[in-house]
Amino acid sequence: MAHLSADVFAGSFMSHSGEASPSTPKLQLHLSIPIPSRDSTYYIADGNTVLLVENTLFKVHRSTLTKDASTFDSMFSLDSDLRSSSHVSGNSAVTTVGPEGENDDNPIRLQGDTADQFRALLWALYSLPHELSVALTPEANPLQLFNLARISHKYEFRSIEAWSLNALTQVYTRPMHPLSNKEVDGPTLEQLTELASLCEQRDLLEAATQRWRRRIASGKDISLALNVAERLNLRALLGRAYYAMLLQGREVWDTDGHLTRAQIIRLLSGHYALGRLWERLPNEPPPFIHSPRCMGAAVVRCNQTWAGLWKSMMDMGRQGVLLQYPDVEGKLMLAESMLKTLMERDMPTPGLLEAMPWCKEQTLAATASKIRDIQESLVDYFVDV
Repeated sequence: MAHLSADVFAGSFMSHSGEASPSTPKLQLHLSIPIPSRDSTYYIADGNTVLLVENTLFKVHRSTLTKDASTFDSMFSLDSDLRSSSHVSGNSAVTTVGPEGENDDNPIRLQGDTADQFRALLWALYSLPHELSVALTPEANPLQLFNLARISHKYEFRSIEAWSLNALTQVYTRPMHPLSNKEVDGPTLEQLTELASLCEQRDLLEAATQRWRRRIASGKDISLALNVAERLNLRALLGRAYYAMLLQGREVWDTDGHLTRAQIIRLLSGHYALGRLWERLPNEPPPFIHSPRCMGAAVVRCNQTWAGLWKSMMDMGRQGVLLQYPDVEGKLMLAESMLKTLMERDMPTPGLLEAMPWCKEQTLAATASKIRDIQESLVDYFVDV
């Protein structure tokens, strides 16, 4: 079967007069293959291995890439035994191309990495001590450290991974201040959380979670936090995000395009469960351990007094204009604040605190414990039905 050239094929769209029809312009084929470029820093003249990452060529030393018992060590060991060759049919001649990485025309291709990530790895492998020490100062580049941690994890540079994660943790655990340009250009909070979870770096994950909490508290990125926490199975963050979204109300749920039907069902389930808890709270004062000085009939009187004081505080929370149903956490925190105020200012409470002189501090501790229990179990209220 004959094959038409591109020009002949294009000509079929033209009129017999040789001019292109206004409605069918001449077909033009543009085939553009980008030519790889050499990296300005890490295409090293005396390097002995060429690697292609995205569209950038790097020329480095194999001995450098095999440090830290990385996967490059085993990769190069296999490569030394294998040779790529093309067989010419007919005369059975064999043309040897040579091992991958020998030159620009036959580089080792790294799939799934970015040039910035590989550049960050080479920065760690080739830099001098004083250049690396910058990463432990406020002048650190968060995006560079993020790229380094990610690629060193992939290729099992264990000591470099640990070092970069430690440096990155320092960046994100320093006292909060206006973001520098480097932090603004750094990884997103979602990327940072994914990295901390992937590498099982608890301190970095806690730092990322604290930042999510601040965003959630200010009403920002709640559905994003919910989806990230759900995907990475971060229970504490997931409970906090669901609770914040619950308090946003049904109108927000229905208009938020990031929530799935299953998530809305869990929100409804949480609303019901927390609503029942809201109603039970006035009759369920948290238990506490009495002072050794509180004995006999005093224990009975103390328990009765605490039950009355607790119910009074819960009912006040029910009527508070600043609380919305079913903000159980808010109600408990209000009760804790009221207890602290009564104790610190030594305000008169006829028939209440005076009747339990030795157990005031214990009731405050019991209230704080109740708040922690609720906070730690928030996610359990948002279940499938």
